[in-house]
Amino acid sequence: MAGTSLIREDETLESLFGGRLKILQKKKGYRYTIDSVLLAHFVEPKKRDRIIELGAGSGVISLLLAFRHPDVQVRGLELQADLADMAQRSVSMNRLEGRVKMICGDVRKAAEFLETRSQDVAVFNPPYRKIGSGQVNPATEKALARHEIAGSIADFLKAASHALEPGGRVCMIYPCSRMVEAIHRMRAGKMEPKRLRMVHSKPGSRGDFILVEGMKGGGEELAVLPPLYIYKESEGYSEELEELFRNLSDPAG
Repeated sequence: MAGTSLIREDETLESLFGGRLKILQKKKGYRYTIDSVLLAHFVEPKKRDRIIELGAGSGVISLLLAFRHPDVQVRGLELQADLADMAQRSVSMNRLEGRVKMICGDVRKAAEFLETRSQDVAVFNPPYRKIGSGQVNPATEKALARHEIAGSIADFLKAASHALEPGGRVCMIYPCSRMVEAIHRMRAGKMEPKRLRMVHSKPGSRGDFILVEGMKGGGEELAVLPPLYIYKESEGYSEELEELFRNLSDPAG
């Protein structure tokens, strides 16, 4: 089947790594953001790791991980059937069917779709906003991606704990304003935080997000990494972000 026949009228096709990785996105619905790209680059999988992305959306994190780490196996669990289908078509366009599979299912019912202790890494970019905080987007895809309508951070961590082997790692991105809740929920679920990095808009600004990795059943010891700045003090992206985007667009990868 030709690649163009996999694209629907309400979708666009984005190319990364000089066209070697293709990702379908909705024209007007859910579209991935820089949060997902930062998270995909924060994850440090080992060879032959089995990775589950919870709330996969367009599948961008799954695809980036599979592309950058050719020895891993990736599954994506996505609630919305049309997004799961779109993500699976992206998998097909990139000929990654042997290593990446999208599953349509609810994170809150993860046990129905994922075997216990079957994964080495769980990764997710969960909804950030509590119900009742801010205006809920009238577009269903965006509303589910932004508000905890179909799953809170506790639900995502519970699903991760179910799927992970003892010693498995969970990686996520979450707002700094809710960092205390994230760390509390992780420790309550015996997912000990091991690696943390703050994301700032620019030097001197308050933190916007945290990137955090925890270990299922891990002991107490946390490595706080240098901050990540998205922009320079002057105009333009920081050197680290420029390098990240250069790698995404460079045909050499």
